[in-house]
Amino acid sequence: MTTLEILSSLFLIAALFGLISKRWLKLPLTVGTMLLTVVTSLLLGAVASLAPHLHHWAVALANDIDFEAIILHGMLPLLLFAGAFLFDVEELAKQKLPVTLLAVVGTLISIIVVAGLMTLLDGRSLPWIQCLLFAALISPTDPIAVLEMLRRVGVPSHIQAQLAGESLFNDGLGAVLFLTVLDYARGESATPFHVAGFLVVKAGGGILLGVVAAWVAAHLMRRVDAYQVDILFTIALALGGYAIADALSVSAPLEAVVAGITLNMLNRDQPAKRVAHRNIAEFWSVIDEVQNSLLFVLLGLQTMAIAVDGRSFVAGLAAIASVNTARLVAVAAILGLLRLLRRRADSSLFVLTWGGLRGGLSIALALSVPEAFGRTWILGATFVVVVFSVVLQGGSMDWFLRRSQRKHATP
Repeated sequence: MTTLEILSSLFLIAALFGLISKRWLKLPLTVGTMLLTVVTSLLLGAVASLAPHLHHWAVALANDIDFEAIILHGMLPLLLFAGAFLFDVEELAKQKLPVTLLAVVGTLISIIVVAGLMTLLDGRSLPWIQCLLFAALISPTDPIAVLEMLRRVGVPSHIQAQLAGESLFNDGLGAVLFLTVLDYARGESATPFHVAGFLVVKAGGGILLGVVAAWVAAHLMRRVDAYQVDILFTIALALGGYAIADALSVSAPLEAVVAGITLNMLNRDQPAKRVAHRNIAEFWSVIDEVQNSLLFVLLGLQTMAIAVDGRSFVAGLAAIASVNTARLVAVAAILGLLRLLRRRADSSLFVLTWGGLRGGLSIALALSVPEAFGRTWILGATFVVVVFSVVLQGGSMDWFLRRSQRKHATP
């Protein structure tokens, strides 16, 4: 299929499933879109003999899409930049300690616990290195899924900042740790000094590049009174900064997040005649919402492209238990530490645990695992976890919160 045919098909599917989700199913847009795409893909597989042409078209569409490239090097820069740029930086600054602990210490705890539980729960004596690879790619929470969920549920602003801030920053750390484990699996040296140096260079380089690029963009935006040019500069920053980070082999996800936050901070005190705040915010809000719909259609279409066999499904069930248990352990440990440091730590164990969603980045990383290191079961298990996370966890969060509020309101 041509690029135009693929894009037109994706937009049509997203629009039709979005209509069904909002008008008849009354589900959140992204949850309903992904659920409908997964169900449709499964039904097409079940009735392949009755509608061979339709099934062939759907399979061709799924196989012609380079999921890893389109997520990691197409949609992710814009989605991460939009999420960071639209974020409440003042609330983030107030929650910098819990965000840092959750993003760094919480991710490390989760990786260790997930790897350990997978070796115990799967029942097939999976190699430790494969379980560690899986843990490194599945432990970071997904900022795209988390931010979309937070926009539609009633969570207090300080908890929103903790959960969203963690998800924005732990992806960069998770990606670097995943690459470190992958290098170790290939036989390269991975001493603690080597790992620490690798993290400093990758993460530090991405942060520094994001700050510098945003500073340049902010100063250029102030030299013209035209919202179209302002928007073009933000697009150039979102895409160009990510591309430069990739070329320099530093953390591109961290670069995109830091660039979005820094640009917001540098421009927020500028008068409207110098920076078109409203137009820029509206533009990135639309980009964020449209891309989210397309992303969850892509994730649902992977049902056609990923062979989730019996082994992968069992591994996926073990992974669901492992990931959520590890998340609970990590969040409980961080909140306990915060209470020791602050005596009072306003947060919610349930919201931070159940709201730690996994999404497209985990699948993109799973696609890069070599076949010799368990790619088949890792990719299948990752897909099962992501579907459970987005559809069940993300879709039920507002229901749980409403029920909790009614319970507390009852005398």
